[in-house]
Amino acid sequence: MPLRLAATVGAGVAWIAWRAGTLTLSGAVAAWTVGTLVLYGTGWNGGAVLAAFFISSNLVSRVGPRGTLVQLDPKSDRRDLWQVYANGGAAAAGALAAQGDLGIWLVTATLAAAAADTWATSLGTRSAMAPRLLGFGRTVPPGTSGGMTLIGSAGGAVGALVVSATGALVTGTPAMIPAGILIGFSGMVVDSMLGAGLQGRFHCQTCDEASEWRVHRCGRPTVLRGGLTWLDNDMVNFLATAFAAGAALVSWRWLD
Repeated sequence: MPLRLAATVGAGVAWIAWRAGTLTLSGAVAAWTVGTLVLYGTGWNGGAVLAAFFISSNLVSRVGPRGTLVQLDPKSDRRDLWQVYANGGAAAAGALAAQGDLGIWLVTATLAAAAADTWATSLGTRSAMAPRLLGFGRTVPPGTSGGMTLIGSAGGAVGALVVSATGALVTGTPAMIPAGILIGFSGMVVDSMLGAGLQGRFHCQTCDEASEWRVHRCGRPTVLRGGLTWLDNDMVNFLATAFAAGAALVSWRWLD
C-alpha cells in the first residue's frame, strides 16, 4: 500500500479511536504510527489482522470486574503511547521487515500474543476464584503480575484464536489458526513468567498500597520491593510480543 494512503487511513482510525475514548492523545499518535507501518508493509490484509486485535481487545477490555476483583494499580482504561507500542510495536516492525504472507504471519503471531494477554487480563477479573501464581502456585491478590485463572487462560486462547483466524482467512493458510493460538498462548505465559519473576514490584508508602509503577496513581514516587526497576508491565508486554515474533519466524518453514 502506498505510504500516503496508509498514513491517511491510519490517521482516520486513530482519530476515531481517540474520539471514542479508547486511546489517550499520545496513544492515538502511537496507534497512527503502528497502523501506518502495518498497512504500508502488509496492505489491507495486515490491516484486517490489526483491526481484529484492536476491536476485539477494546471490546473485551470493557468487561467490568466482578465484585471487588480489580486490577492492581491500573492505568486508565484509555491506552497510552507505551501501551500501544508494547502491544503493536513488534507487529509494526514485522510488517516492515518481511514481505508477503511472512509479514502478515509476523503481524498475526505478535498480535495473537498481545490479544491473549489482553483477553486473559480482562476476563480473569470475572473469576470467582483467586488467581494463582503462574496458574498452579500460591494464590495471589487479583491483578498481581504472574497471577493466572482458569477463565483468564481460556479467554487468552480465545483472543489468540480471533486474531489467528483473521490471519488465516486473509492469507488462505488454515495452519495459521493452530500455530497462532499456540504462539499467542505461549506469549501470554511468557508474559506471566516475566511478570512473576522479574517485573519491578513497588510500594506506595503514602497510600500503603502495592503498585507496578515507579510513580503511584496518587502522584507520589514508590519504593522498589523486588524485581527490576526498569521492567514494568508495558516492557513485559513488549518482550512477550517480541518472543512471539521469534517463534513465528522459527515456525514459518512449516507454514510456508
